[in-house]
Amino acid sequence: MSADKKSQAKGDQLKGKVKETMGRALGNERLEAEGRAEQSKGDARQAAEKAKDAFKH
Repeated sequence: MSADKKSQAKGDQLKGKVKETMGRALGNERLEAEGRAEQSKGDARQAAEKAKDAFKH
């Protein structure tokens, strides 16, 4: 997995976790949902990169 793509996936996951936590703390359901969606996006990106790496070797 390229370092750039890996860091981008981790960044999405972290940003999503922060949004979800802030949404929960503020009682903002939309922000909480956006956070969960962003985490999922990061998870999917990371899984795709790992799959690419598996087929390279």
